[in-house]
Amino acid sequence: MPQKTQPATKSRPSPPARFAGLDGLRAIAVTTVILFHLTPGALPGGYLGVDIFFVISGFLITALLIREHDKNGRIRLADFWRRRARRLLPALVVLVLACCSLALVAGGNVLVGLGRQVLGAATFSSNWLSIASGSSYFTEANPELFRNLWSLAVEEQFYLVWPLALLALLLVRSTAIRCAVLGVLAAVSIAAMWFLYSPGGDATRVYYGTDTHSFGLAIGAILAFANARWWPWPLAWPRWSRIALPTVGAIAVAGLLVASVILPADADVTYQGGLAVVALLTAVAIGGATMPASALGRVLDVAPLRWVGERSYGLYLWHWPAFVLAAAFLPSLSLDGGGGWILGGIALIATLLAATLSYRYIEQPIRRNGFRHTLRHWFWSRRREARAPAPGWRATVTRVVASALAACLVLLAGAASVMAITLDPGETDAETIIDAGSAIASPPAPIPTPATPIESAPVAIPAGDQITAIGDSVMLASAPELAQAFPGISINAVVSRQLVQAPAILSSLKKKGKLRPTILLGLGTNGPIEPKVLDQIRMLAGTDHHIVVVNVQAPRGWTPGVNAALAAFALRYRNVELANWHNAIAGKLSLLARDQIHPGPSGGALYAKTVKDALQRLAELPPLLSANDYGLAPRPS
Repeated sequence: MPQKTQPATKSRPSPPARFAGLDGLRAIAVTTVILFHLTPGALPGGYLGVDIFFVISGFLITALLIREHDKNGRIRLADFWRRRARRLLPALVVLVLACCSLALVAGGNVLVGLGRQVLGAATFSSNWLSIASGSSYFTEANPELFRNLWSLAVEEQFYLVWPLALLALLLVRSTAIRCAVLGVLAAVSIAAMWFLYSPGGDATRVYYGTDTHSFGLAIGAILAFANARWWPWPLAWPRWSRIALPTVGAIAVAGLLVASVILPADADVTYQGGLAVVALLTAVAIGGATMPASALGRVLDVAPLRWVGERSYGLYLWHWPAFVLAAAFLPSLSLDGGGGWILGGIALIATLLAATLSYRYIEQPIRRNGFRHTLRHWFWSRRREARAPAPGWRATVTRVVASALAACLVLLAGAASVMAITLDPGETDAETIIDAGSAIASPPAPIPTPATPIESAPVAIPAGDQITAIGDSVMLASAPELAQAFPGISINAVVSRQLVQAPAILSSLKKKGKLRPTILLGLGTNGPIEPKVLDQIRMLAGTDHHIVVVNVQAPRGWTPGVNAALAAFALRYRNVELANWHNAIAGKLSLLARDQIHPGPSGGALYAKTVKDALQRLAELPPLLSANDYGLAPRPS
C-alpha cells in the first residue's frame, strides 16, 4: 500500500545575498559627488549623491537585518556591529593618519580645526561637532580636511541606533504598519528640514543634522520591508508589468542625473522638498533595479559601474582630503578656471590610487577575515607557512624587517597626526582678514579717521556718511580699507550672506529712516543671483538713491553668471553703477587669501579704490533734465 505523501509547505523565498544594480547606483552617487567637489561648477547638484547613498544604506542594512531575523529568529547585534566596524574603520583610520601627516607637511590653513575633525571621525559625530562649532558646509574661508566625513557620521549613527529600533519594530506583525511608522518618521525629518531652513541663509544646520537629514535612510528602510514582504510577487505579474517597473526605475535614474545638474546647493527648493524628491527617486530606482530579472539591474551591473561601486566607500573617503591637500601643496594654482581643473585632476588620480590600494590590501582582507587574521597574514603569514616548508633565514629576516618598518610607519604617522593637531593656528588667513573687518563693520563701532587723505576728485563723490554698504565676507574683509577711504560709512556685512537677503535689509533700514542716499551692494560671492531680486532692490531704493554693485571674484561656477547679471543691471538703470572688482583683482590674486576670494589689506585697498572709481563715474553723470528744460509747462496740481 503506497504511503501518502504530505504536501510540500510553501515558504516565502528570501531576498538574494546580493542585490542587482546597487553597485551601479553607488557608482553614480560617488561619481556625482566627486565631480561636484573636483570640477569647479561642472555639476552644481552633484552633492545629491550623498542622498542616494543614504537611501541605499537604509535599504541594504535593513534588508540584511531582516534576512538574519527571518533565518535565525534573532539579530546578533554584536556580530552586526563587528561587521560594520570591519567595513568602515580600517580605511577610515588609514585616511586620517595619512592625511594628518601630509597636513603637517603642508601646514597653514589645512591645520585649522583638525583636532575637532579627528575627534568627530573617531566618535562618529562629525556632523554635530561641526554644527556646534559654527562650521559651515558652504563657506570657503576654511578648507576643512575631513569635511566630507559628516555624511559618514550620519550613517554610523544610523548603524548604532537602527538595529535596536528594528528589534522593536519587528514585534509588529503587519508590514503595512511597520512601513507607516517609518513613513511618519521620514515625514517628520522632511518637515524639520523644511521649517528649520531659513530661505537665503546658511543651510548647514539642516544639511548636517541627523534629525533633519535622515529621511533618506527611513525611505530606504521602508523599501526593504516592502521588498522582504513581497519579494517573489513580480514573477507572478504579467510580462508587461515586469518590463514597466524597471522602465520606471530607469526614468528615476534619469531624474537623479537631471537633478544633479539643475538643483544647486544654494536653492531654497533644495531644502524645501528637493532632497526628499531625490530620496524618493532613489527608492524607485532601487525598486526597479532589484526586482527579479530586472533589465535595469543588469545595465547597472555592467563591469565599469560595478568596479566603481565596489570601491565607492574609499573613493568617497579620499576625494575631498586629496583635493584640499593638493590645493595646500600647490598654492600658486588658482582654484578658478584651469587651475581648479588641474587641482581636481591631481586629486582624482590620488583618489583612484589610494582607493584602489585601500580596497585591495585593507578593506577586503579585513572585511573577509577580520582584524587579527589579516594582521597575521600581513606580518607573518602563519597559515601559509603551515602548508609550506619552513622559510629560509632570508625570508624570515625580510618579514621581520617589513613588520618593523610597518610598525614604525604607523607610529610615525600617529605622532605626526598628534603634532598636526597641536599646531592648529586657530583660524585661516581668510578668517583672520574677516575678523579684522568685523570690528569696523559691526555697528555701532566708531569709524576711524583716515590716516591718509583721499585724493581730490574733479567732481565731489558722496562722503562716507552718505553711504550704506551691505555685503558678504568679501566686503567684511575689506571693511578697514573702506572705512579709511570713506570715513563715516555704514557697513553691514556678514559671512555667507546672499543677495536674496538684501531687499529685507533695505526695507528695514528704509522704514527706520537709516537708509543713506548712496547704497553699496557687495553680494554674489555665495551663490547665483536672480535679476528679479535686483529689480526689487531698485524699486525699494527708488530714483532718489544711487546704487553701486560690486561684482565677484570667486573660483565658483556661478561667478560668470553673477557678474553678467550685475553688469546688465548697471546698464539698465541710470542711477546704478558697477564696481568691477573682478577685473581689478584679476592678475593680482596674490593680494587675496589662499581661498582666492577674500582680500588682505592691499587687496582691500584695491577694493575700496574700485568702489571709489564707480562712485566717481556716478558723480560725473550730468543731471536729468526737467520738464521746464524741455520747454514743457508742469502739469497743474
